[in-house]
Amino acid sequence: MSGNTEKPVMEEDSQNKSCQIETETLLNRLHLQGKIQQKLSPADFLQIRPPVKQIDHVESEKDLAHTFLHRLIMLDYRARYISVRSSCKTKVSFKASSSDWDVFVSSSVDTHKKEQTSVHPMDIQMAVFHCADSFLKQMMITKLSQCQYALPLLVPDPVTNKIQFPLWTFREITKTWKLTRCDSKIVTMKSVPVYKAETPLVSFFRLGSLSVSKSQLMNTLINNRHDTFFHRNCPGSTKSRCLMDGVAEIAWYCPAGKPNDAFNDCIAFCNLHGDALLTEKQRDILIEKSSINVFLLASLQNNEESRALISCVFKSHKPLICLTVDDSCDAVKTKNGKYIMGLKDRNQPDVSEHLKSIIREILTSLDGPILKPSFQLETMAELSGIRVDETDSACQRGKSAAMKIINLLTKDNMDVSKIKDEFLPCQGQLWHQWSKIHKELFHLRGNIEMEKSQKQQELMNIRQEQCAASCSKLMELFTGSLSSLPPTEKKYFLKWTQIFIDAICTDDLSSILQSYDEKWSEVLTLKNKWDKSDLLLRKQTELEYISKKLQSVTFGLEHIFREMGQIYEAHKTTQRENRDTDWSQYPELAAQLMISGHPMELMDGDAGHVPLTWISSLLEEVIKKLGDQRVFVLSVLGLQSSGKSTMLNTMFGLQFAVSAGRCTKGAFMQLLKVSEEMKKDLKFDYVLVVDTEGLRALELEGNNTLHHDNELATFVVGLGNLTLINIFGENPSEMQDILQIVVQDFMRMKKVKLSPSCVFVHQNVTDVAAAEKNMDGKRRLQEKLDQMAKLAAEEEVCDEECFSDVTEFDVQKDVKYCAQLWEGSPPMAPPNPGYSESIQEVKNTILSKASKSAGITLSQFKTKIQDLWTALLNESFVFSFKSTLEIAVYENLMAQYGSCTWTLRSNMLTIENQLHNRIENGKLDEVDEFYLFKETSKIYEKIKKEKKMYLKHKEKVIMAQWQEHENKINELCKEQVNRVKVKLDGVIHHRKAHKITHDRKSEFENKLLQKSKELAQQLKDKAKDEEELQRQFSSVWSGWVTELTADIKPVEDINLREDQLMILQELGFELSLIDECKTSGRYKKISELGDYSDYIMKRGQTHLRPVIDAYQKYKSSGVFAYEEQQQIRSLVDKAEKESLDAIQSKPVATRGYTSTYLIQGANHVTEEVQKFLSEKKYTLKKEFTVDLLLYVFYRAKSWLLESHKKFKVINDAITYLDAKKTQYYRVFRSFCKGNSSAVVFGELICEKLKASTVEAVCNKTAIDLAGRMMCNFPAFNGNRLNLEKHVLKSLAEKEDFDDFITYITNPRKQTEAFIKAEVEKHIFRDHKDEAVNILKKNVDDIKKSVTQALFTTTQKVQNQRGDTEMWLKEFSNVLKDELTLDNICSENFSDINNFHFLKEEIQKGLTCITEKMSSLSLYKLNESRLKPEEILIDQLCNCCWEKCPFCLAVCTNTMKDHSPDDHSTPFHRPDGIKGYPCRETGELRVIFCTTLVTSEEGFYLSSDPEKAIPYKQYKTAGPPYDTWSITPDGAKLAYWKWFVCRFQMKLENHYGKRFQGSGVDQWKYISKEEAIRSLEMFK
Repeated sequence: MSGNTEKPVMEEDSQNKSCQIETETLLNRLHLQGKIQQKLSPADFLQIRPPVKQIDHVESEKDLAHTFLHRLIMLDYRARYISVRSSCKTKVSFKASSSDWDVFVSSSVDTHKKEQTSVHPMDIQMAVFHCADSFLKQMMITKLSQCQYALPLLVPDPVTNKIQFPLWTFREITKTWKLTRCDSKIVTMKSVPVYKAETPLVSFFRLGSLSVSKSQLMNTLINNRHDTFFHRNCPGSTKSRCLMDGVAEIAWYCPAGKPNDAFNDCIAFCNLHGDALLTEKQRDILIEKSSINVFLLASLQNNEESRALISCVFKSHKPLICLTVDDSCDAVKTKNGKYIMGLKDRNQPDVSEHLKSIIREILTSLDGPILKPSFQLETMAELSGIRVDETDSACQRGKSAAMKIINLLTKDNMDVSKIKDEFLPCQGQLWHQWSKIHKELFHLRGNIEMEKSQKQQELMNIRQEQCAASCSKLMELFTGSLSSLPPTEKKYFLKWTQIFIDAICTDDLSSILQSYDEKWSEVLTLKNKWDKSDLLLRKQTELEYISKKLQSVTFGLEHIFREMGQIYEAHKTTQRENRDTDWSQYPELAAQLMISGHPMELMDGDAGHVPLTWISSLLEEVIKKLGDQRVFVLSVLGLQSSGKSTMLNTMFGLQFAVSAGRCTKGAFMQLLKVSEEMKKDLKFDYVLVVDTEGLRALELEGNNTLHHDNELATFVVGLGNLTLINIFGENPSEMQDILQIVVQDFMRMKKVKLSPSCVFVHQNVTDVAAAEKNMDGKRRLQEKLDQMAKLAAEEEVCDEECFSDVTEFDVQKDVKYCAQLWEGSPPMAPPNPGYSESIQEVKNTILSKASKSAGITLSQFKTKIQDLWTALLNESFVFSFKSTLEIAVYENLMAQYGSCTWTLRSNMLTIENQLHNRIENGKLDEVDEFYLFKETSKIYEKIKKEKKMYLKHKEKVIMAQWQEHENKINELCKEQVNRVKVKLDGVIHHRKAHKITHDRKSEFENKLLQKSKELAQQLKDKAKDEEELQRQFSSVWSGWVTELTADIKPVEDINLREDQLMILQELGFELSLIDECKTSGRYKKISELGDYSDYIMKRGQTHLRPVIDAYQKYKSSGVFAYEEQQQIRSLVDKAEKESLDAIQSKPVATRGYTSTYLIQGANHVTEEVQKFLSEKKYTLKKEFTVDLLLYVFYRAKSWLLESHKKFKVINDAITYLDAKKTQYYRVFRSFCKGNSSAVVFGELICEKLKASTVEAVCNKTAIDLAGRMMCNFPAFNGNRLNLEKHVLKSLAEKEDFDDFITYITNPRKQTEAFIKAEVEKHIFRDHKDEAVNILKKNVDDIKKSVTQALFTTTQKVQNQRGDTEMWLKEFSNVLKDELTLDNICSENFSDINNFHFLKEEIQKGLTCITEKMSSLSLYKLNESRLKPEEILIDQLCNCCWEKCPFCLAVCTNTMKDHSPDDHSTPFHRPDGIKGYPCRETGELRVIFCTTLVTSEEGFYLSSDPEKAIPYKQYKTAGPPYDTWSITPDGAKLAYWKWFVCRFQMKLENHYGKRFQGSGVDQWKYISKEEAIRSLEMFK
């Protein structure tokens, strides 16, 4: 007994071992060794890989498995037929001893030397199946099903040989068919998940080895044109296979509802591969589960084993069909429904048709549940003895978590259409209402600020409601599972959740779609019958109702993620804590899924809105986890149901979130990793695919469709680096629709400096291979595109003539034709292989274009989403679009530009300083312009080199913009050369003009030296009596001065007060009026007055009554309050500037002051006032002109006094000599003490060095301090925007209203005051120690320079045996760039011959000087020629000062001339701040121009006060409006809101008008700290 049982066990073990060896060999051949344990996953294949070659073979067996799977993912059913073809040629025999016949004969029998057989195609499929993890298996089986191939139902494990049932792999397959009822001929569409489908099962078995192919026969029953089951006559088939025997495959026949259907209902066909006599377990399972069993065998007569099996099956109640291969009998039917039919001498079509009729007959005749069993895949899991893949623990845990959600949804048998309202309340009515109100914020009317405030409050209330409703049990379960489950279980959880949700929705969705189709047909019919208008209206209403119901029953994972987004946005907006909802984790949970390849909703198609807060946080989390990776954004655009998602899924293997039976709703984004092997060709890490809802969506028809289409298309085109434009079929009207939208969007992109490329894909083209037809199609497409480009150019006001002017487009390369998807008619048609080839070609084109792009970073993508959506909300896309990326790049470049200009300016200051010293030393009498250009070129090249290194790895757009800025720097170089040349030429001219004075000074000093020496000789004996020496020297000094200046007229002080009074009286103004104006002091603030109406002539002056009446009428309209006030202010500014420029251009410092200069300035002022009044209907009082003149005098006073002081110091001999008294007393005293000439000469040199070194140190320190502040001081070390931010911050901190008014009316003046104040604070208070250290360092440097000069000079003079004159000349020459040393006479020191001693004496004095200088007061900097504040003002204020035409905010561009770039600023403010009144009420408005440009309001030009120009189209108003870029920002800047509230009363008094109360009241809660913080968003 034991022996009998051991033998089969031993045989089975031996068979198992043999099978395992065969399997290992196969896996090794396929390069899959080790993958049975370490499974392949979808991530291994869903990457951007090198293109798969579209050929039917590979060169090596190791490529078979991967090529099969890649081709299968691309829906190429020929993947199953890939063979191996080596490159070696046919073997040729050259045996010398044999004849050709012998070789021919011997070759035909040389079978024992044949090479290893090819791998069976089904072994490749099953090897991949066994080596795949459950998710890759599921994807693979889903793709096989789409290819209309049979699917593995029962699979022996190649290792354990146990039977597996892969139920999990069927879960994503849905079968759709049309059922035709025999009695009524009514056709009903059914769409059912295949695992739930209840169908008859017809199983086929082979007994023994037969000459007829069972699989081939089955194919004729299911699809005569396609090999559903692989059979022996398929390409690549071999006799040997190791993984298919015992595998049961299943396929479904799905009728199309047509008369030629083989069967009226869906039928499952199962094929047990191999000899059924050897696979007992699988055979018994299938016999039990089948509705009909079909056996193929040689004959019932010959094989006892086959006969016994058939006998057993015959006895059961189930229908049986026996097909005997060796018999030729006709079909015979027994009484109990058993059939037998011989196949011998019968052709296959006849057999197939006969067999179909038998099966139909059996299925039609069977009645009752016992006689007509139905097969359902899920019930297979109940069988014992087989392993179900879903019993895996991770799968079970994922399923268990999903079941909790499904049980919740189905607990009360709730209507599917109510599930979203019940369990996802945040995204329904609340979110739709929020979106609607939010869009209304960009279309405000009337009292704009009040309306905006109300709407913002409504938005906040909705968010509060969302927060209150967000504690859904469904969301708690869903997010809890996402956060707690391990990665694999989480994948199962998501899959199960979607599977269960689709199962819930499928039935309802199917019936509603059918109802929609029926109702739509009725509407179309009625549209052609004019007399049925009432009925048509009713049917259209019913259709609308069905459409809404369709929308409500659509339910998928995307809706749950949408709910997560809304919960997050609501809590983030309100900052509300919720113990039941950990909303802050939601972005991280979603980011993990997105990284793993899960699609995420970018735009909610139901609400037509982008949840920016959610998307931004989600992408920030992705960046945290991946880093700020570079992505290439591929957008897809096309009409609804045009196959976009199918194309992407075929192209990349993606699975976009498409609800059961529905097209993509909204826009979804999905990350696709670039494989390591492709990274060498591509400059990015991921492709980010954006799939869209599609244009002209069915559900949105009639509901503002055109606007929705344009909005979606603009959004998608703007996001993409490349846009794939999908056109389905060759319908001209459909092409017209999409082309019109696309061309306009590319036009818009060009206008806002975005430049996506595009590829057109023509899908469903009947004859792709017809080159002539395609050429004609391309020509017609080009014509249409050009035509659309012209139309769009007219609408967008552009001058483009053709589409290639709009974007880079080559019709030969960028238009692709794709074959139709199906090879035949669905639902049984397989995908067309030509479709797969076409899509692969499109993919290659995309990757070719992508290889030329660096893509964008994820952070840039996030910002781009915000910019595009914000601009779209404003409708005026081109006017409203603000590229934050471009702005950030631009601001960064502006900071770099500032840095470069400072490098240039500081170096030029050093050069200027050196040349200035040479001129003063008499060593230079002409500035060589070529030398200056040569020096600046060195600096410029150095800057270029440094920036080239900095920009080496930057974006192309940065490089391109920097090229423009380099040109500006080059222009600045020329400007600096001209500035330095003009300035130094002025110094040379000044020196030449004062040559006589200079020579006279030298003569003075020589005579004083001589007289001092002579007096010392007389008083040698009194050398020790210091008081006597001083008395004697003083007694003769005044005599010397009188003697030396006897013929020189002294320079008198000037009296500006008297001159001004004289000028005003000569101009005809009364003395009393002048005194009154002076006493009031109002003239000092005339440029900053808020209201000039007091200067207007009042009633009472009868001779001016007509003018006054005109003025009163004008003023009452409210227009004067703004337009004329501005014009008067402009008059003041213009008169002041031009008059001051004229006065300051006079040579007061070189030639002295004369009252003529003031007279000329005064005449210019009066001429400007008269010219102004000649063009007005009113006149100004005399007080205005007097105040304006006094203001100009006041502004000119300090400059005139300072210039005259310089003139006096230089030209007044007595002043000069008085300054020299102490110096010559020391010389006199030294001579008295008997000191040698060398000592006295040394003292004299040191006296000269003392003044000169102080000047040099102060100048150098000024440059160094300015440079240090440019680098380290926050306000100065960035771009102009940064400086402006700090100016505003300083104003808020001081809270000085007058400073604010100065800033508003004259921003440059206030900015200069800010720079001066900050420099003073930095140097003299906050960083005094640092400034002192810089000064000390410069003292040490100058000491080293002088010491080195002494050494060099002395050595040279001693070597050449020179004299004192040579020494002095050489010493002065060595230090010509460092110090000024003129007016030293060597005549009286010709007796010096010990120059080493002279050097030592000077060094002693130098040490003393430098020690004193180390403690030099920093305030000495205020007296130096170069001052740090002036240097910084020149650097920082050499920028743009244009003002916004609406609010007067100043442009923040760092470059003075930044054309063609528009003026812009982020610091726009309410126009009431500048005194602008409401046209209707005359009150000061509190509306930001950044809000106005989104509103429905208009403005009026003074040239045409009756015609309103919409704010949204402000650029059409011409200059200066068209030179500004004012982008909507929702008026988020709290700074100016605080300012208005803080100084409301003062502003009202200043302008003589009141603010609109309701607008200001809502801002009173803003604190100063919050106002200052609001500036920090601009970096």
